[in-house]
Amino acid sequence: MRITQGTFSFLADLTDDQIRKQVEYALHNKWAVSVEFTDDPHPRNTFWEMWGLPMFDLEDPAGIMYEIDACRKAYPNHYIKVNAFDHNKGWETIRLSFIIHRPAHEPGFGLVRQEVKGRTVNYVVHSYATDKPEGQRYTD
Repeated sequence: MRITQGTFSFLADLTDDQIRKQVEYALHNKWAVSVEFTDDPHPRNTFWEMWGLPMFDLEDPAGIMYEIDACRKAYPNHYIKVNAFDHNKGWETIRLSFIIHRPAHEPGFGLVRQEVKGRTVNYVVHSYATDKPEGQRYTD
């Protein structure tokens, strides 16, 4: 099952050249770029681990591509995404966010039915990745 979160998530994986073009677009718009990673891609897990600090003053996409490469080498079995933050007054939010790296195997999610008080039925999304402990989720 392919995780579909963020911009471009329904497309094929972006090449490094396509990632660079998106980074250039973000820098052209004066957005701060950051790199994040996780091994728990649950849709409600919005707080991924940061790879270094956001690159507020960086103007060259080569520096960001270097950080992306370093993160890929350090976490080859994790999800990695790029965020572009618009700090302009009135926006002050993420304007662009997309996954740039995935583990070789994506176990996906299951829908768990829970029967609660008064015959009420609740449904919970369960990430199969979290069946294994952190750090061992995408190793076979």
